[in-house]
Amino acid sequence: MRVLAAMSGGVDSAVAAARAVAAGHDVVGVHLALSADPATLRTGSRGCCSREDAGDARRVADLLGIPFYVWDFAERFRADVIDDFVESYARGETPNPCLRCNERIKFEALLERGIALGFDAVATGHYARLTSEELPDGSRRPVLRRAVDPDKDQSYVLGVLTPEQLAHSMFPLGDSLKSTVREEAESAGLPVATKPDSHDICFIPSGDTRAFLGARIGLRPGAMVDADTGDELGRHEGVHGFTIGQRKGLGLDGPAADGRPRYVTAIDSGTGTVTVGGADHLLSSAMTASSPYWLVDDDIRDTECLVQIRAHGDAVPGRVRRSGAGAEEMLEITLDEPVRGVAPGQAAVLYRAEPDGDRVLGSGTITAGA
Repeated sequence: MRVLAAMSGGVDSAVAAARAVAAGHDVVGVHLALSADPATLRTGSRGCCSREDAGDARRVADLLGIPFYVWDFAERFRADVIDDFVESYARGETPNPCLRCNERIKFEALLERGIALGFDAVATGHYARLTSEELPDGSRRPVLRRAVDPDKDQSYVLGVLTPEQLAHSMFPLGDSLKSTVREEAESAGLPVATKPDSHDICFIPSGDTRAFLGARIGLRPGAMVDADTGDELGRHEGVHGFTIGQRKGLGLDGPAADGRPRYVTAIDSGTGTVTVGGADHLLSSAMTASSPYWLVDDDIRDTECLVQIRAHGDAVPGRVRRSGAGAEEMLEITLDEPVRGVAPGQAAVLYRAEPDGDRVLGSGTITAGA
């Protein structure tokens, strides 16, 4: 099988490519250039897709004896990930740019180009498992499952992929622990064996999200009000500086009158109002979500499931009900127990409740919590 190995320059994608080669596939490595100025995209372990990363990926490809190319996706990344991120924050939402990058860059733009060039699949270093099941007509459908390593599982950020995309995807690391992957890289002499994992938002290597957004959105002053009394507690420079559940950096003199810490509990971009209150205001037992993706039959309309709202959060038991169709389809999700910090813009990824809770059913973008 002809396999396009997406090589970020890190240890995970390096070992994924090495395993694809060892499995006998015809492998070509590709590094995605996602910035017009890649030299600015890494500060230590922050950021990725820099010139340093491209060089590391090329050294691994040379060691594996596979062809290697750098593909410029900077304009697509800016439009589909960075601009989407900025616009979402301007609306008072909390987006997940890694999820959007998987959806629109790695498994849409990259996969489309790879298939057009005659490749059968894209292999990445994501920690997730792919199996398949037979359908009544004899065809097979891909099944996305959690990784063996619970601390590295990335099925959440892959929950926006379609069955067609998964059918042309490979996740060679899904059955491995991260410690095993590093040991394998070291044994193979891969130059990235001890390279630290990148973290935070790749296109904000400084880690200062508020400054990044402020430079692009500008000042939009508004009021900060108390969730219980409605009293104005202060002013802020823009809703883009806040997320649901945020405690630090509120710009208030101290805790509430009763001594409890205050958190951002609601954001209204229309009026520019940021509401703050106690932790009890952050609990939600229901939510709605739009733009769903499904990896199961369309006739599922009302079913028990497990719901996860953060990449590294726990999945909680609940129920999903579908209404509408096509672009108008919505999800109504109720939870058996309340969760903290449900925020518009996040993804709600749904897992099958039984038997083991590791199969992804689908996902939707949260529009409101209650």
